[in-house]
Parts: sequence; C-alpha cells; structure tokens
Amino acid sequence: MVVETRYVTSGEVFVAYQICGQDGPDLLMTPGFVSHLEQSWETPDAARFFNDLGSFSRLIRFDKRGTGLSDRAVGVPHLDERIDDIRAVLDAAGSKRAYLFGVSEGGPMSILFAATYPGRVAGLILFGTYARTVGASVPFDDFAALERDIRCTWGTGQSLPSFAPSAAAIPGAMERFAKLERLAASPSDVINLMRMNREIDVTAVLPSIRVPTLVMHRRDDVRIRAQAGRELGERISDARYVELPGNDHLAWSGDQKRLVEEIRKFMGVSAPSIEADRVLSTVLFTDIVDSTSRASLMGDRQWRSTLEAHHAVVRSELGRYCGREVKTTGDGFLALFDGPARAVRCAQEIVSAVRALDLEVRAGVHTGEVEMMGDDVGGIAVHIAARVAQHAKGSEVLASNTVKDLVAGAGLKFVDQGPAELKGLAEPMRLFAAVT
Repeated sequence: MVVETRYVTSGEVFVAYQICGQDGPDLLMTPGFVSHLEQSWETPDAARFFNDLGSFSRLIRFDKRGTGLSDRAVGVPHLDERIDDIRAVLDAAGSKRAYLFGVSEGGPMSILFAATYPGRVAGLILFGTYARTVGASVPFDDFAALERDIRCTWGTGQSLPSFAPSAAAIPGAMERFAKLERLAASPSDVINLMRMNREIDVTAVLPSIRVPTLVMHRRDDVRIRAQAGRELGERISDARYVELPGNDHLAWSGDQKRLVEEIRKFMGVSAPSIEADRVLSTVLFTDIVDSTSRASLMGDRQWRSTLEAHHAVVRSELGRYCGREVKTTGDGFLALFDGPARAVRCAQEIVSAVRALDLEVRAGVHTGEVEMMGDDVGGIAVHIAARVAQHAKGSEVLASNTVKDLVAGAGLKFVDQGPAELKGLAEPMRLFAAVT
C-alpha cells in the first residue's frame, strides 16, 4: 500500500502524519518512544498490522516531534507539547472524534489527552503501556546500563530481542530494525527521550478518565511489566483489562490477530456520547499580596488604576500561554489551561511582569478534574488550586505534586516545599515551588 505522508504545524513544529483505510471510525495511533512512518511499512508484520486496523477504521498515524519524519531539532518534548501534537494531527485529518490507541510510551500522552479532551475521544485503547515509567520499564531498572547499550549499539538492530523476541530470528528482521533505529532517532536523541521518560507519571490523571477504555498487555512483555497494565485496568473507572499471552512488546510482533480482534470488538460497540462538562484541566489562581493594605495606602482612584494595569498584564500573559480566563477574584485571577507546563510558565511570567507595577503576586497551580458550569468552573481541583495559592509566598509560584509529575521534560525546576495540610483533603499534599 502506498500511503501519503503529510505535514501539519503544531505551534512552530512540523509533525508528519499518515492516513490509511477509508471506512469506519477514526483511530489515531500514538507510537512508542521512536518511530518512522515510512520505514515501518517495510516491516511485513507492521504493514499487515496497519492494514488490518485500516480494514475497519480510518487509521491515523504520526511521528512524535523529535523523531522520524517530524521536525527533529526541537529539544525533548514534554506532555503539553505532545497532546498539542495529537490535537493538531486530528484537526489536520478532519477528525472530530476518534479512538486513541496508545502504544508503550504513547500511552501517557493518550491518557492525558483523553482526560483533557473527552469530547474528542470515542474510546481509549492502551497497549503495553504504563502510568509511571519507574518500576514499569524493565530496562530502566539499570538505567546506566541502558544508556551504555544505546551509545554502543543503537543503529545496529541489536536491541530487537529486547522489544520483540519472536521477531529476532526472522531473516532480515535485525537489518530492518537497525534501519528503523537510524532513521527514527540518533543515539543522543534516544538517551534524552529516555531520561525524560523516567520523569513521566500520569497516575493522578487516571481517575479522571471518563471515556470507554480497553487496556491490553502481554503477560510476559520483555519491556514493560504486565503489572503496569493491570494497574491501569484497576485505576481507570470501568476499564476492560485483557491480558494476552506472549512476551513481545511491539504490538505487531507475535500474535497480533488477537490484539486486532480485541480492538475491532471494542470499536464495534457504539461508544456513548461523552458530556464534556467534566474534564481534566490545570487550574491557576493568582493573588496580589497585601492588596487590602496597598489599596488603603493608595486611595480608591490610584488603586483602581493600578488594578486595571495589573489585569491587563495578567490577560496579556494568559493570551501568550493559551490560558482561559474564568473570572477575576477582585485582586486575582482564576484561569484554566489544557497543559500544566504552560500554566506554570504563565504564572512565572505574571509574577515577573507585575513587579514593574510595584506589585507582588503569588500563584497556585494544580491539575485535576474540573466541572464546567457555563462560564464558571467548579470541582475539587479548583478548591485544591485555591488552597495551594494560599500557601504561596509573595512572588512565589507553588505547584501541587500532580503538576510537578506531569511536566517532566518541560525544563521547569522545582524546590520541594514538603507536605502541606490543605483544607478539604484528608491527606497532606506535597507542594513544590517553581523556580527560574
């Protein structure tokens, strides 16, 4: 099959994608840590897998930024950018609502997208993946040895047995895998991706998944422990968990027929329409420090003028970082973001920018499930973000441990502030100060 490779811009980055199959619901496949759209068709098992999926769906595939045919010199992409790329590819493909098929490292980004944009996700399919890399990935047990192996053997295909033992003995398979390695990413790119992946943890997001979910894992997967799949099945509400025989990590190696059939059955069930009134979002609260005393000293007219200037600064930064203003709180703002890294950076810019007005602002950031109520927003995540902000000091951006876990690879730095008692929560929450 000849499949055209197309490009879409996500921000300033070009992301390569392909569409195969014409009939059936849309199925977007998020790849593992590296991929190459065109070279993968040269692997017979992979080609058969894609064709089988395309026989009952419109299969949409893409190379993540930094790998394959997508822009390469883009640094290490974090989860905010990755879900932006999913949205850009879906938009370019004209897909209003699709099933997401998260494979290996593509799982966490699919999980985060499904929780953030439930209205665009007909169902979530997870295979050989995890919520948290550490403890799930067998090679990560000895990361130093993994790095040495990558430096010495990447591009030779010698890693194939650690991905697909059953494929290692197939004539020509090692050579094809070596070519895939070389085309998909350089050794330094692979190492940087691996280092970032060590920080990934979307565990806190799992209870927010509201779309139908199918979790599949091979019992003796050589790369990702089956326990990681079982935990996803347990922690995602109403998820169906299917444990398959075999030890291949690659979806198209080993017995792919059962995998394809499970996906076909899952997609064959009419997915209920998801009401997007409860979604995963990152909540930002800002607050002017000592506003009451400042207003008293300035007088009403001067304070009103200062407050207007403050609001203009905050709205400018919200616009830069794609934040949605929900409302002002008198001397602060409540805003929502679809990515935690953007929310933290926006808060840092606000804190810095208002100094020119001789003001000090503090901010709190938390990611969780929120309830959309017309022009307003509610839910426990909003209350937690407000409590986090109350613990912040002047000119400080304070983030919950959930935010810190989700921004792995974004280049943000945090200082652990220890556990804090937040009103309404039974257990203390660990808070982190974002530093520049």
